[in-house]
Amino acid sequence: MMPLLTVDLLCQEAQLFARVESSHREPFLYGITDGKAVGTYVEHKFQAYLRTRYTFESGNSAKGIDFPGLNVDLKVTSNRQPQSSSPFKSARQKVYGLGYSLLIFVYDKTDDSLTNTSKLDILRVIFVTAERTADYQTTQGIRRLLENDANIDDLLAFFEERMLFLDDIQAEQLAEEILVNPPESGYLTISNALQWRLQYRRIIAEAGNVSGIIRVL
Repeated sequence: MMPLLTVDLLCQEAQLFARVESSHREPFLYGITDGKAVGTYVEHKFQAYLRTRYTFESGNSAKGIDFPGLNVDLKVTSNRQPQSSSPFKSARQKVYGLGYSLLIFVYDKTDDSLTNTSKLDILRVIFVTAERTADYQTTQGIRRLLENDANIDDLLAFFEERMLFLDDIQAEQLAEEILVNPPESGYLTISNALQWRLQYRRIIAEAGNVSGIIRVL
């Protein structure tokens, strides 16, 4: 029977997979410029790789993340524009995080016209714990307000300035929660959309320097 996949093993295998994949020439990806297609290719290949070694619960559209048993979602992004989308649940995610951890593969893709193949160089693998997945500017602003003895009215005004998607009741409930349970500093940039747009430049810059942002490769 295969061993159960853990977060530590997931990170170890991500490092090994990235090194092998970076030396591989792939005909299927030649000429493809759609980042979503590249990401899907890497996600499926990595999960297939893991299934030959471990037992784990696979994700699906209903569960919303790739490794629900570990509470981890896999993100694959180009180094040229390091971003991806994520399901929108509530504005609270900007304050307290997405609710799950991220394993991020950052790649650079080059095509070889002589062999009609692509080389997918995985430059970085970064693991971000769930508590660091909130929005940087939102959490920094809240923490500064709390340092200056902010009250509920101050927080409500801040929510309005940041254009958080909250009705009056939700906003007051969130403000009350923040006064009791101040958020950790998040390191994503989360843009408002029908789906969250997650941007990773700060995560890439801080990997290895901040607790909860682990440079795997």
